Amino acid sequence: MSDDDPKTLVYPDAFLRDILTRVKTIALVGASANPARPSFGVFAYLLTQGYHVIGVNPALVGQTIHGASCFKSLADVPEPIDMVDIFRNSDAAGGVVDEALALAPLPLAIWMQIGVRDDAAAARAQALGVKVVMNRCPKIEHGRLSVGDH
Repeated sequence: MSDDDPKTLVYPDAFLRDILTRVKTIALVGASANPARPSFGVFAYLLTQGYHVIGVNPALVGQTIHGASCFKSLADVPEPIDMVDIFRNSDAAGGVVDEALALAPLPLAIWMQIGVRDDAAAARAQALGVKVVMNRCPKIEHGRLSVGDH
């Protein structure tokens, strides 16, 4: 999407900074152990910034990425999740959002990576008080906003 596209999503810096400051535990859905994949680098970056990152990928159950455990699904993560970072395509995002909305407690935020957008899923999450960011990368926004360590 171009900046002049009416469907472009605009998020105030304060909104993004609030999410990135408040969350501590991030479940990265679509985590990859392949260093060539963007999710591998984002995973590493978030860890270096002090976040507790958990991988979610059914193909990597029982393995680790950057020393962090991987689980089959969000429901299998044995601790509360503050933010779900979705590294899946837009067609799969709605299912991941629904899985996140089945968690107790609910996550503070659901973050869909660059190129990932599902307006209906976002509306379902927002209706329950969950903050949603679409078509953005937390690594990029964290660096741009100079959010401190956690």
